Amino acid sequence: MAAAAERTVPVVRGVRDEQLDDATPCAEFRVRDLLNHLFQVVVVFQGAARREPLDMSNTPDSIAEGWRDRFADETERMIAAWSDPDALEGVSAGAGLPQAMVGNLALADLTIHGWDLATATAQPYTPHDGAVEALLPFMEQMAPTGRKLGAFKNEVVEAPPGAGEFEQLLALSGRKA
Repeated sequence: MAAAAERTVPVVRGVRDEQLDDATPCAEFRVRDLLNHLFQVVVVFQGAARREPLDMSNTPDSIAEGWRDRFADETERMIAAWSDPDALEGVSAGAGLPQAMVGNLALADLTIHGWDLATATAQPYTPHDGAVEALLPFMEQMAPTGRKLGAFKNEVVEAPPGAGEFEQLLALSGRKA
């Protein structure tokens, strides 16, 4: 999670104000919407590490004075919460998923949406190999369920022949690299 954050936080910091209304690879999100979603993820998943219920129903507008630094700070808080070995034990409140899976949801958001933001704002993005390695089997397992529950909006696309692991991960999440 920390390694994924090291890739995504600089992308968030690199978003220019004039890009906030630009489209992203997520059809339902503009750049501002995606940033607000990522803010919500890093805040809500701090509580998820403590087995608080995951409530993603209300996405506040977090884009105000100092939002880039606040995102970095909230991301650090989320990493600290998930750094406690107890955070990975047991079952989450409300979602009923193993805590390790819940942590992987946050990792997926940081990694995949980091790429989305970078793509939308013409910034470079290289995922952390360990994050991709952890996420590929997770997404293979979770993608069908996530789509049924409405958590994953994009349909799976076919990865090109000879695609690397990150391209395969993006394809599972409905994106083309």
